[in-house]
Amino acid sequence: MKNILAIEWKHIGNDITGTCDRCSLTGGAILEVLEELQPYFRKNNVVARFRETVLPDSQIEESNQVVINGTPLEEYLSGAQVVQTPCCSCACITGQDKAECRAIDYEGNRYEAISPDLLKQVIIGILQSGKEACSCGCNCGTITKCE
Repeated sequence: MKNILAIEWKHIGNDITGTCDRCSLTGGAILEVLEELQPYFRKNNVVARFRETVLPDSQIEESNQVVINGTPLEEYLSGAQVVQTPCCSCACITGQDKAECRAIDYEGNRYEAISPDLLKQVIIGILQSGKEACSCGCNCGTITKCE
């Protein structure tokens, strides 16, 4: 039976080309990593499912969020913190003079756009730790929650 790895990308704007610059980079990184990891997924009996959620401008604080198996990416990173940083691109999209977009501080680095390397690290870590998506069909998120 195949395990499902569910990845959701949340952002404001209308699609990968109509969102803020750094959200667009995050979305591109997700697609790049999912493509690059296809041989790994096949070998490990994993099906990756990608979902893009376009948020209304009023939910800008959630923009640029990556959720894996129902859990925000930063929760897989020990000591990571979510911060809001100024984003001219989001300001243009929302029609505001100033706007802030979501970023992650982790191990001394600020990720305003989530890098392919960080995404790969988290995805491989999830699969190797046995926290891959549940295969029982109950949509509970992970095998550890289902037991």
